[in-house]
Parts: sequence; C-alpha cells; structure tokens
Amino acid sequence: MSAHESRSESLKLAPAATASSRIGLGLFWIYVLLYAGFMALVLFRPDLLSRRPFGGVNLAIAYGMGLIAGAFLLAIIYMAACRAVEGGGPPRS
Repeated sequence: MSAHESRSESLKLAPAATASSRIGLGLFWIYVLLYAGFMALVLFRPDLLSRRPFGGVNLAIAYGMGLIAGAFLLAIIYMAACRAVEGGGPPRS
C-alpha cells in the first residue's frame, strides 16, 4: 500500500471518527451530570445519603453502584453507536 493510498484511507475514516468523538463527548457529559448529582448530594444534603430506601442499602452505596453500572451502560451504548456510525461491518485489516 502506497503512502497516497494510506492517506486516502485515513481521510475516508475521518467522518466516522468525528461522529464517534461527538457521541463520546455527549455520553461523557451525561456521566458528568450523574456524578455532579452525587457530589451535590454529598455537599448539600449528606443527610439524604444515610437513608435506606432499598432494603437496607443506604442511598450513598446505591448511588455509587448506580454510577458504576451507568458507566458500563454508557460504554455499551458508545460501542453500539460507534459500530452503527462505522457501518457495523467486520473489522478492517
């Protein structure tokens, strides 16, 4: 593969890379808002975090585990969205 073909191939992938970064930034800001909500509770209403709304598990633990699960969910959404943007075909070699 010549240098020209390689550069041409990378230019074809640029729109997909731009779309993937836009998706990633959007999902990042969603997570930032979720985390900011947790930090706001810690700063302004720490008394709420000691409540036990979920069968003995306090809200601090439930929210923290929710943040972890949310991060995995957002990663799965990102992976699926990027595959859809790139065409969903088999990996290129």
